[in-house]
Amino acid sequence: MMPSPVTPRPARAAGVLLHPTSLPGPYGIGDLGPAARAWVDRLASAGQTWWQVLPLNPPGAGDSPYSAFSAFAGSPLLISPDDLAADELLRGDDLAAAHLPPGRVDFARVAVTKGALLARAWERFRDGAAPRLRAELDAFASANDWLDDYALFTAIKERAPEGVWTDWPTELVERQPAALKRTRAELADAVGRHRFVQFVFSRQLAALRRHAAARGVRLLGDMPIFVAGDSADVWAGPHLFLLDAHRRPKFVAGVPPDYFSATGQRWGNPLYDWEAMRRDGFAWWAARVRAALAQVDAVRLDHFRGFEAYWEIPAASPTAQIGRWVEAPGQELLATLRTALGAAPLPFVAEDLGVITPPVDALRANFGLPGMRVLQFAFGGAVEERFLPHAFDRNAVVYTGTHDNDTTRGWYEALTAGERAAFYRYAPEAARDPVWALIRLGLGSVADTAVAPLQDVLDLGGEARMNVPGTATGNWRWRVTAEQLAGGHFDRLGELTETYGRKPDQQSGTD
Repeated sequence: MMPSPVTPRPARAAGVLLHPTSLPGPYGIGDLGPAARAWVDRLASAGQTWWQVLPLNPPGAGDSPYSAFSAFAGSPLLISPDDLAADELLRGDDLAAAHLPPGRVDFARVAVTKGALLARAWERFRDGAAPRLRAELDAFASANDWLDDYALFTAIKERAPEGVWTDWPTELVERQPAALKRTRAELADAVGRHRFVQFVFSRQLAALRRHAAARGVRLLGDMPIFVAGDSADVWAGPHLFLLDAHRRPKFVAGVPPDYFSATGQRWGNPLYDWEAMRRDGFAWWAARVRAALAQVDAVRLDHFRGFEAYWEIPAASPTAQIGRWVEAPGQELLATLRTALGAAPLPFVAEDLGVITPPVDALRANFGLPGMRVLQFAFGGAVEERFLPHAFDRNAVVYTGTHDNDTTRGWYEALTAGERAAFYRYAPEAARDPVWALIRLGLGSVADTAVAPLQDVLDLGGEARMNVPGTATGNWRWRVTAEQLAGGHFDRLGELTETYGRKPDQQSGTD
């Protein structure tokens, strides 16, 4: 009998978590332009293989990238004005007028200033500027079936900014063909502008990815399992969701009560009609994943346990206390995606945090997906042994913390005396340098990939936290300064990355 072929293991690798909005720059928010390219160069100089980002979609309620107006579109706020100027669609005076003070992101103010810039760029393009881009735009539109519905949805919301799409006139809620045709004609210029903005986003991101690939840096994206109710996805495809006669959710997503919340978490996303999705061969999911992989090289699947079973909450229930677990077709879905993408293993990371059951572990293992190990959870709060490095599997991505955690400095300062003592026993270095002790534990572990948020690399406190789960406002606003990026922290990161065999030139990628 011939021996089974040996599947090459992925090379040991390291990366940094930073959402592009947090990059420095003069326009009040980070973007895909010069600062992003400089950031990639910084990562490459420190031997990092991965740049992990949050969802790149248009942020919705609470400015959250996890509650987006589309699961397919890119965020207009991430478009680089400087790169639009390089394409001769903006001028120096346009850019100067859009400068905002440094500091945390003021999303409302940025939306106004950047919206005006994009409108100016569209007007110039519409009136004949940059004619070389017209064929590219036509090709982009032809290749993206979601674009027309998204552009119309966004144009209507622009005209009626209050409320959600289910508050629109019935003829638009129900997508009556005559109403759609009339509205598309009425809003033709706005629809054209939103199509153009999505083309520009895609073009700039593709250029950034080419820059990153040339330096050995790959992008790890993020895909929420559920979509926002107030989204082009639900408006354009209501048959794929569990909605009532008025196209409002019958049930919503969340998680039941646990250690962290006595009433659970009621996220409010509409739930999928998995039977409808099964009937069409999970075509929507295949399209969604292809769109994501057109933006990034691999994707973190947020709330992976929901692919095995999800918590179904009646829409009328104000909390997540009332609900039930419902089995999801994760096995069928992932098998279909594997065939559709022709990828084995799939380019996914499974976010397997929280209460994880053996069937969830089995689903992840069946498809060879790496899980997540968060070191903060090994020493503080609801301590779990699976997050201690000695308990890791190699097929894992280890983090000091995620975007939902406090920074490691902030986390450490909140530890009890007993928790600190346990941390010191495991990592004696932590008594004098707790943040880098945690980074070292991750880099030195057997996990194939180790990632640290930039806030931890810079040893920043709780003031730099990105998100506090359960709070609706004030999140996603942190930004790094150019001065912070110029410090010696990356030299230290590079040295440790090399010490633990994670630099790209140290690995062959095989056992």
